[in-house]
Amino acid sequence: MMKAERRLQPVKDASHLYEVERRDRHAERPGFRISELQLSPTQTVPWHFHTNISDTFYVLEGEMRLFLQQPKEEVRLGVGQSYVAVAGRPHLVTNAGKSSLTFLILQGVGEYDYVPLV
Repeated sequence: MMKAERRLQPVKDASHLYEVERRDRHAERPGFRISELQLSPTQTVPWHFHTNISDTFYVLEGEMRLFLQQPKEEVRLGVGQSYVAVAGRPHLVTNAGKSSLTFLILQGVGEYDYVPLV
C-alpha cells in the first residue's frame, strides 16, 4: 500500500514528466491557466488526474485521442472540437494523426496539481 500511495503524490509542475514538441503558457491567474501543447505522432501525455481542476481540451491542429477511466471511455477530437475531463477523472492524451497535434488546454477553476498514475 505504501508504494501505491507514494506513486499518487501530486506535483505542481508536470513538465519534467513527459516530453512534448512545444509547450507555451498563454494565460495564468490564480486558479486558472491556458496552455498550448504540441505533440508529435509518437508522444503521449501519460495517465494522470487533477484533484481540484478540470482539463478542457480544444484541438487547433491534428487529431487527438483521449483515453479516460471511471468510466472507461475513448474520445477522438479533430480541429475545432473540445472535451472536458472533470476533476478526479484519470485521462491520457495521445496524438491520433500522422502529423503534429496542437491543442489548447484550459485548466481550472481551482488549485492546479498533476497526479501521475504510473
